[in-house]
Amino acid sequence: MSQFFYVHPETPQSRLMKQAVHIIKQGGVVVLPTDSGYALGCQLADKDAMARMLQIRQISGDHHFSLLCRDLSELSVYAKVENTAFRLLKNNTPGPYTFILRATKEVPKRLLNEKKKTVGLRIPDHKITLALLAELGEPLMSTSLILPQQDFAESDPEELRDQLERQVDLILHGGVLPGNPTTVIDLSDDIAVVVREGAGDVRPFL
Repeated sequence: MSQFFYVHPETPQSRLMKQAVHIIKQGGVVVLPTDSGYALGCQLADKDAMARMLQIRQISGDHHFSLLCRDLSELSVYAKVENTAFRLLKNNTPGPYTFILRATKEVPKRLLNEKKKTVGLRIPDHKITLALLAELGEPLMSTSLILPQQDFAESDPEELRDQLERQVDLILHGGVLPGNPTTVIDLSDDIAVVVREGAGDVRPFL
């Protein structure tokens, strides 16, 4: 049975963030709010938790997870960022974007695009997620919470509780959210290529 925390969307309670991080570090899978709907997250190095997220979504092991980062300095530990890409990242984060960048050696191989050696990274514009990442002190491995036979990320945590309370360890209730997917921007060659148009404005990258 999962735990269910009601978290204030503007001023997340520090004690709840500490409890959430403890659950994550114990191998937990967490449902968390982002600026593009609810997502699943776990600790970066936790293979078993990653397998559970694949099982929840009923997707294959070659699915590309994203890393949720709290700021640009953390992102740059896991990605090689050239000058043009850095300016675009600085001007458009935090926000509802997933950026594809060339990975550093800090990224586990199982998370890489094998051919390009790239990884997807996000700095979400959501106070609960950013507070959780600050308490954790490292990125979360994450995927949008799109349930089987659905097209968009889930938006209502009360409904998620009914569906997932025996499959996840913690649900962070941050209110009902829009389920718009992120805009995906490939910056791996230091030029911007729009891969998918979603919630984030594509005009800065054209």
